[in-house]
Amino acid sequence: MVSTDEAVSWRSLFNEARQRLAATGGVDSPDVDARRIVEAAAGAVPAEFESVLDEPATNRAAAWFHSMLERRGSGEPLQYVVGSWGFRSLDLVVDRRVLIPRPETEVVAGWATDEVASRSAAAGGDREVIVADLGTGSGAIALSVAVECPSARVYATDVSADALAVASANLAGLGRPAARVTLHEGDWFEALPGALQRSIDVVVSNPPYIGTGEELPEVVSDWEPAVALWSGPTGREAVERVVDGASEWLCPGGALIMEVASHRAQESATLVSGAGFGDVRVERDLAGLERVVMGRLP
Repeated sequence: MVSTDEAVSWRSLFNEARQRLAATGGVDSPDVDARRIVEAAAGAVPAEFESVLDEPATNRAAAWFHSMLERRGSGEPLQYVVGSWGFRSLDLVVDRRVLIPRPETEVVAGWATDEVASRSAAAGGDREVIVADLGTGSGAIALSVAVECPSARVYATDVSADALAVASANLAGLGRPAARVTLHEGDWFEALPGALQRSIDVVVSNPPYIGTGEELPEVVSDWEPAVALWSGPTGREAVERVVDGASEWLCPGGALIMEVASHRAQESATLVSGAGFGDVRVERDLAGLERVVMGRLP
């Protein structure tokens, strides 16, 4: 450890990061990214940022800072660089094994929590509301439902063992609600315990919905896991799997809530209607795009 006289201040490192990221040309918000990197390296929460700027950085912290700065400058997404990201009330561990949590998925989680709360209230709060989160990734939706809905019993599935390892790390930091969440490895409904068939209250999913021939920004396609992005030639394959299985696993009156491609939202809604669901509707995300499809079994 160096002395205070010799150590560089976090303010100096912050300014270095702003300048370097601005010079790369590939970072849209260099000031914001520089701040997040400093906060991560300094172990500071956002409210502490200003107070740590004039403190000295240890050699180890400065080395970590420069490592993160190099990674961000090379194009790696900020969320992976700092290793965690906010999602609703949670701070989730994220890395290249899982999708980056996005605002549109927060909207999906919100509809799921609303549905759980409504069903719990209708039952007088006397029973668990069974929720299946298919393709859980980092666990963002599943863990949000568990934290925000004390009546929820959540089963989270993913075909990727790597993704479930990240979800497990996030589950470990959840506290008491973690007792109401279990993780299951496997392909969609096949991963669920058979005893749940026709007894699930809410199926929620953010399945892959990008078609093979569709383009994505390089920052997405080059860094995020392909298995969570690409559905198949049409982009409908995973959505169809979820819709087809939901009617066999939901209880009467159970709800299906899915994130879908905005340009195929109406098509996805038609698919849900064709599978026998009623009260089918499409809701918009924070950007105003049609993003959420919901339906209810008779």
